[in-house]
Amino acid sequence: MTTASKIAKEIGNTVKKAASRNRGWFDPHMAAASRAIDERIPLVDLVVEIRDARVPLSSEYELLRNFPLSKRIVVMNKMDLANPFYIKGSMRYFQQQNCISYGVYSHNKDNVKGLLNFIQAQLRELKQANRQFSETVIVMLVGIPNVGKSALANSLHQIGRISAAEKGKLKHAMVSPQPGETKDISSMKIGSHPNIYLLDTPGILPPSIHDSELCSKLALTGAIRDSLVGQKELVQYFLAILNLSDQYKKWEKVLINRGKLSSAESKQEHSGCYKLKGRQRKQYLMDHTQDFIVHDVRQALFDVISCFDGNLECEDDMLKLIDAEFVALREAFRIPEERDGEHDHIVAVKLLNLYRTGRLGHYTLDPLPINLCNHLWDLHE
Repeated sequence: MTTASKIAKEIGNTVKKAASRNRGWFDPHMAAASRAIDERIPLVDLVVEIRDARVPLSSEYELLRNFPLSKRIVVMNKMDLANPFYIKGSMRYFQQQNCISYGVYSHNKDNVKGLLNFIQAQLRELKQANRQFSETVIVMLVGIPNVGKSALANSLHQIGRISAAEKGKLKHAMVSPQPGETKDISSMKIGSHPNIYLLDTPGILPPSIHDSELCSKLALTGAIRDSLVGQKELVQYFLAILNLSDQYKKWEKVLINRGKLSSAESKQEHSGCYKLKGRQRKQYLMDHTQDFIVHDVRQALFDVISCFDGNLECEDDMLKLIDAEFVALREAFRIPEERDGEHDHIVAVKLLNLYRTGRLGHYTLDPLPINLCNHLWDLHE
């Protein structure tokens, strides 16, 4: 078991204990939504299960395990945040399981339009197989919390209405980075001839999750509320994953080029010949999403990991490295000294946001089956 897996197991156990004490994620709203979805699923023509591409197996919607594969599409959302190599592997895996799958990024219009065309093609095939198909088609979006169902529903609705040249006020499902914000099932039209209506549903998790590492993956990707475990612990898990990967090595060339650019800009400023084009450049030191802050964060992590000479398979050494990274990140995030006692929490909140928005690279947390992984490596080479 790797040190990242050990940390994940500890976090997962913490999540499960917290969940057992205060009903965790499966609150009365989720229980009611689960019953409502169960009642409607038999009545819909097609179910589109949305999963997080970073955890394509762990984000499975358990209520669909016995649902017919012919009436179901697995859509991996947030492809922009996942490792491209593993996306191909996941698609191949679903193909081997005779499961229809599609990859999408809900904020890319061309991507969403492609998904809409794919859904319409699947509906045409179902109609040919079932001559009693109604002129009004119902498609249901389901999935666990925070996989991007509502954002995808809004995009499908907007593009579907434009394609059909329909007028009228657009509907909007509530979108939030926090899990569990969608409380009710809402309906949106996404196509005409035939009329296609999309049901956006609340995210549902099973009442209990027994696999500790699965709990940790869902917590790190935002499907489970941060408050059940704490941001610092989640960032420790992310840093363990980063430290054991080669992702930080990919930053080296970018960091060198950025350093040269910054040096040239500095010389121009001191010589008085540096002119800003278009508009005045502003740097907000407390806004961790700005490019120069992200650069400094990557630089800090790269320097600390590159200089580390311990054994990353040793848990004590890994924790020492993580502690050193927290210290380096205080300076990278420009955290004032007077915030003593809050440093680690502020670092954790900011770094967790950068990870979840893809600013620190592309990660897939679910491993592929060994035989499939070897096959893909052979094709890659």
